[in-house]
Amino acid sequence: MASGGARARSGPAPDPNALRRDRDVGEWTVLPAEGRQGATPGWPLTEQSTREAELWADLWRKPQALMWERYGQDVEVALYVRRLTEAELMDSRVNLSTLVRQMGDSLGLTTPGMRANRWRITAEEAAPAGRSGRAPAAKPSSRSRLKVVPGDGE
Repeated sequence: MASGGARARSGPAPDPNALRRDRDVGEWTVLPAEGRQGATPGWPLTEQSTREAELWADLWRKPQALMWERYGQDVEVALYVRRLTEAELMDSRVNLSTLVRQMGDSLGLTTPGMRANRWRITAEEAAPAGRSGRAPAAKPSSRSRLKVVPGDGE
């Protein structure tokens, strides 16, 4: 086991709503909840099984697929699919499941992977209504709680 240094899952998760965003390494990418539209890319590896074809088509409809397409990660996604189908078998090795999880993290298919890649999935929708049916009232700012104290300023 390695010692010292940062780990992918060490420390607190990055907060997309943090007040000091200048500390963050980069901005968060917002992915649309409806996912990637369009035709599924061709299978880049040899001989695709039926199960691999199902997973391949399903994965390319996910929001994360927009980023895979942008960065040309079709081979990485295909390798993930191939290893996942192998890990699904009853007699698969335990370390294969670990590899699949790690690959899922790097592709942003898991919650920790989404955080590490700084991706968020959001849908464009109206703000939720309160119990009265009206939109919730805006929170007062901390500045509005300050009071002016009369005096000569000394």
